[in-house]
Amino acid sequence: MRTYKLIPAFFMLGLLFLTYSNANPFISSSSLSPLRVWSASAMERIGVTHRAGGSTNITLYAARGEYEPFQIGIQADRNSLTNVNLSISNLTSANNSIIPNSNITLYREHYVYVNNPSPDRRGTNKPLGKGWYADGLIPFVDPIRKRDLTGANLDAVPFNLDAGKNQPIWVDIFVPRDALAGQYRGTFTVTSDQGKSTGQIDLRVWDFELPLQPSLNSVFLFYQEQTKQVSEELLKHKLNPQFNSNPKPELERELIDRWGLKSVNLGFWSGAEIRNCRMTQPPSLADIQAEVARHQPDLFKYVYSADEISNCKNLYERMKKWGYTIHKAGAANLVVMVPTPQLYNDGSGTSRSAVDIWVILPSDYETFANRISQVLLKGDQVWSYNSLVQDGYSPKWQIDFAPINFRIQPGFLSQSLGLTGLLYWRVDLWTRDPWNDIRTFFVKNDNNRPYPGDGMLVYPGEQVGVEGVVPSMRLKWLREGVEDYEYVEILKNLGQTKRALNISKLVGSDWRNWTQNPQVLESIRRQLGEEIERINIP
Repeated sequence: MRTYKLIPAFFMLGLLFLTYSNANPFISSSSLSPLRVWSASAMERIGVTHRAGGSTNITLYAARGEYEPFQIGIQADRNSLTNVNLSISNLTSANNSIIPNSNITLYREHYVYVNNPSPDRRGTNKPLGKGWYADGLIPFVDPIRKRDLTGANLDAVPFNLDAGKNQPIWVDIFVPRDALAGQYRGTFTVTSDQGKSTGQIDLRVWDFELPLQPSLNSVFLFYQEQTKQVSEELLKHKLNPQFNSNPKPELERELIDRWGLKSVNLGFWSGAEIRNCRMTQPPSLADIQAEVARHQPDLFKYVYSADEISNCKNLYERMKKWGYTIHKAGAANLVVMVPTPQLYNDGSGTSRSAVDIWVILPSDYETFANRISQVLLKGDQVWSYNSLVQDGYSPKWQIDFAPINFRIQPGFLSQSLGLTGLLYWRVDLWTRDPWNDIRTFFVKNDNNRPYPGDGMLVYPGEQVGVEGVVPSMRLKWLREGVEDYEYVEILKNLGQTKRALNISKLVGSDWRNWTQNPQVLESIRRQLGEEIERINIP
């Protein structure tokens, strides 16, 4: 009698387990094979040996014309995995509207090792220390030829994975500008020789659109020669490139119309910078006018004339001459320095400042808060920039800082502080082996203090089979910040400036007071989307 009762009980438990495991892909993959799969926010860092997540489902929100990312974690549990690959379906709505999977870009995340961490300034924002960090992104498909990449030194898929190790995949979904608002659903499938697993993607498309040309202006310096591919890669991430070589006006029309190019540097340089308080005479008015005429008329044209010269008091009169001539030619003067009252008039009698765009470090804001208010009231622009680890509280852009550092500066902090642009000193500072050695910058006169990844936001494409460059995860997080800025700007343009800025300040009110919790940021972003959609729909 006991045997008779126990056999059906075990049989029923087996049926229940099989039924549940078939309904839950995570249980299926983890229980019956060494393949464990989960989905994760784009704002998480998945470590090499971190514990696997608990769900294969992801819920996302985006406007038309927006990139929305997430990650898929893959772990080899107990035994190694071989021939691992990934595919994603189209996303389909209830009324059969489709976001085709050609709008979805996949990357295998590449780990780099930080042996010498960034300096800890003993403040509220600390580096995360030694260890492996996912940063470089190896594309599945050639961004130019639109075909699978194979045969390179670093190939995205298929790949093998050692037991106990993780391999995250970065997923970018671009919402087409003609997509209908509503709820979309699709699936992703991870395959391997040891089994497969599937997950579900739910995407809510808001009923509004982000502009092609971002409201936040920017200058991100690229030291190599300008190419169409490099220009497009940075513009896809909502950042305006500036090239160390002469710009190529013949590329501008397509870059404006297709990718949102916003501004161009005219290329004149005074020679004045942090180690050199000497400045050449300004170029002639005719030379600047001729350069202005070479470029598309709808671009914002500026001259990046001097860099980090706040302490060069001997240059004020020469700076006025530069500003006066640049203005007469119809361009703007951009200088990295704190607002300086001696430069609030360019000598033209118009009360226009000699500098139109003051670019300032976060650490200068408290000291010069009154001056910043003064120039903003005058109609000048104030931008921020990021370099090294200047303080212990503001966002940092080295590899060994949390992801929210890269997103919050261009987005909510820029809106809260009235900043209209962003500058970064270089994006292509590569070592001899940039895919493995990210010791890009160190200060010799400061005990060789390291700043891992400083000056590098893209990786050379040769090692992955791409002609040009490929992005880092940090570049993706910066793009998310520029899109956050746009959400606040859209709500302001709907007549809700006070409301928009109050919401923005919930995430970050100033350089010392900003959330380090990505869930708070993402929750506020959803609130902004709901608010815009509510007001925007008649």
